[in-house]
Amino acid sequence: MATSTRNGGTDGAANKGNKFASAGAAAGGFVGALGGSFVPPINVTVNNNKNVASRAGGGRSHAESLLPAPEFTSPAQVRHYCNTLRAAAVTLSIEVAMGAEILKSVLAAVPDPEGRAFGSRVRAAKVARKMQRSADALRDAAKNAAACYSVFQQEYEEEINRVRHRARRPQQPVMNWAQQ
Repeated sequence: MATSTRNGGTDGAANKGNKFASAGAAAGGFVGALGGSFVPPINVTVNNNKNVASRAGGGRSHAESLLPAPEFTSPAQVRHYCNTLRAAAVTLSIEVAMGAEILKSVLAAVPDPEGRAFGSRVRAAKVARKMQRSADALRDAAKNAAACYSVFQQEYEEEINRVRHRARRPQQPVMNWAQQ
């Protein structure tokens, strides 16, 4: 014996399935209507797990945790700091540039209040241009971090080589028994 439901149907389970199917179709139509203006956000995360134990007690903020402590007591520490700064700046530059493009596409979908042709695109480009400049500045920071270590090597070449030669063991002549 079939039970009666509020909408006059005989099978409540079938109606529920149809209700959700039509909701899915409506959501699909909504996404399809947005077309090319919908761009999903993409996040890039940088995890630097080196020296985790030393940071735990230091209470450093999140922004500082991307970089190692600025301790420059050896050329290796200078290189490590510059390389970490370069990698973080490149990653952030890419993320900010993508954010600028997403912002531009989202704002371009807002209609112009005065009804000008391409007015919404012009306004969106003006706003997104500032964020793109931030991405360019981060890219320049990455270049300057790499250049910093290069200049360090050039300026302190004598000191670095002096320590390198002292640290190496003198090579002993090797007997080649195969050559007779």
